[in-house]
Amino acid sequence: MADYVCVPGHKKEIMAVHDAMDVLNGKWKISILSSICYYNERRFSDILNDVTGISNKMLSKELKELEMNKLLKRTVLDTQPISVQYKLTEYGMTLQTIINNLAVWGMEHRRVITGK
Repeated sequence: MADYVCVPGHKKEIMAVHDAMDVLNGKWKISILSSICYYNERRFSDILNDVTGISNKMLSKELKELEMNKLLKRTVLDTQPISVQYKLTEYGMTLQTIINNLAVWGMEHRRVITGK
């Protein structure tokens, strides 16, 4: 595997990473996006079950921010009681490769750290 070295003169790329992290920052957003990414569409309660430790209030806040950044589409379903479904937008789907790569890296990291 090649060694990647950050060379001088990459201010634009570093700023782009900063901008991306500004949108995806926090403890929960990547986990929320991965829940929706892996299942295609998820109801609020499904995401709440997938993302261990998140509160209803925090999930609601994070979903609104992700929707505001055009990564998610929120659909109110005509059910009793009313339920809400979330799906990645076409733009949000551009994160699928990143999420898959993070999953692969995370599994490898766990193996390296635990030796299993």
